[in-house]
Amino acid sequence: MNSSPVAGRDERLESLRAWLAGPLDGAAFTLAPASADASFRRYFRVTFSGATRIAMDAPPEREDCRPFVKVARLMAGAGLHVPQVLAADIDRGFLLLTDLGDTTFLKALTDANADALFGDAIAALLALQRASRPGVLPPYDRALLQREMDLFPEWYVGRHLGVTLSDAQRETLARINGLLADSALAQPPVYVHRDYMPRNLMLSTPNPGVLDFQDAVYGPATYDLASLFRDAFISWPEERALDWVVRYWEQAKRAGLPVDADFGGFYRAFEWMGLQRHLKVLGIFARIRYRDGKPAYLEDAPRFLAYARAVCTRYDELSPLARLFDDIEQRPPQIGYTF
Repeated sequence: MNSSPVAGRDERLESLRAWLAGPLDGAAFTLAPASADASFRRYFRVTFSGATRIAMDAPPEREDCRPFVKVARLMAGAGLHVPQVLAADIDRGFLLLTDLGDTTFLKALTDANADALFGDAIAALLALQRASRPGVLPPYDRALLQREMDLFPEWYVGRHLGVTLSDAQRETLARINGLLADSALAQPPVYVHRDYMPRNLMLSTPNPGVLDFQDAVYGPATYDLASLFRDAFISWPEERALDWVVRYWEQAKRAGLPVDADFGGFYRAFEWMGLQRHLKVLGIFARIRYRDGKPAYLEDAPRFLAYARAVCTRYDELSPLARLFDDIEQRPPQIGYTF
């Protein structure tokens, strides 16, 4: 993350500095980049009088701070460890937050501590889901699911690979998308963080600290689980990830959450939900590169493609998507293909 513009003064950073003088009661402070972000938000660590805080800069024409404030309050009420909003200027897009530290699960995870850390992550996820009620968060409805999946053909296939899908290929993709949406919508809804992955979980006390929750919705229980164990930035042996999914499922049943009583049915829904997310994220990573000038995310696309291919080969209904992957990755660009 770079706090300076390409040319000239960083006027937003100057405005943020001036605004912080109020919440900090005029104390002298320093600012340093706190984290990189795939959105237009920037985060700075504020150091003053031996303490630290986090300042968020969210340009209001690009980002809306209100969902962050709302969801932070909701998650804190559910017992999750999230940043406390200490001061806010919603109109200008400035927030001052408590600091949950700088060690993410992604940095901290090892073979030795993964069971314990993921156990904490599962416990926090169950607490969030137990607090669920309708009418509080936006619904994760068919329209939103479809908008997310549309990112794959537009940005990954079209822009990144330079491939124009044939009518037959578009029909194939539409059928698969319909199946994935049907599966997601068949699950009883709960609160969904929507990016519940090791990069957004902080090693803290209590553990974990939870970040990047402003896009939370009311939707499928398997979504956050797929985010956690089919992550873009770290992979685990299939058997180990399966064991963690089983642990979540057993605890969710005991907690009275609306998960499928049959693990086979639950795991199928988990895998299909993960595939929906994989298609979305492949599109997002390509969009971030070509629209926003952040190429690093797309380097992890092969991991998501591997997840997607594995799921497609396990279910006959999804096998046409595996053939589509083969087709678009092996043919020359800018050609319309037919099966």
